[in-house]
Amino acid sequence: MESWLFLGLVLAVALLSQNHSLIIAAVVVLVIKLLPQSDRLFNLIDAQGINWGVTIISIAILVPIATGKIGFHDLLNAFKTPAGYIAVFCGILVAVLSARGVGLLAQSPEITVALVFGTIVGVVVFRGIAAGPVIASGMTYILLTLVNSVINRL
Repeated sequence: MESWLFLGLVLAVALLSQNHSLIIAAVVVLVIKLLPQSDRLFNLIDAQGINWGVTIISIAILVPIATGKIGFHDLLNAFKTPAGYIAVFCGILVAVLSARGVGLLAQSPEITVALVFGTIVGVVVFRGIAAGPVIASGMTYILLTLVNSVINRL
């Protein structure tokens, strides 16, 4: 019963904030929860969902290349400005943090609850986009590593 209430609350917050992505996600999860074999589907989504999401995001990123809106000329121009170098660095950093974050989520699944809550607050209160849980888990990994390092030195 608690999961229904929690999901209902997420849906209500999403509706109040008019966040379409979160509304769709909450409705989809609630509908799946109504299905007789929902546990199997939830296990599959739990195991593969992040990979599917990353694949969909990767497809969206590659579409401008496929349509010719971005080409080699644009790539070379990116290296002509400091912003281009910063963007490349940030892309590398996000990829590395995401990899560490996925490992942290696998190792400490209880952190997922806090990340989901933080993501919902970021989306609803600060009008963010819910594309950050994996990155947030990577940042959590880095910060936890730093905190543990400081504590171990004491």
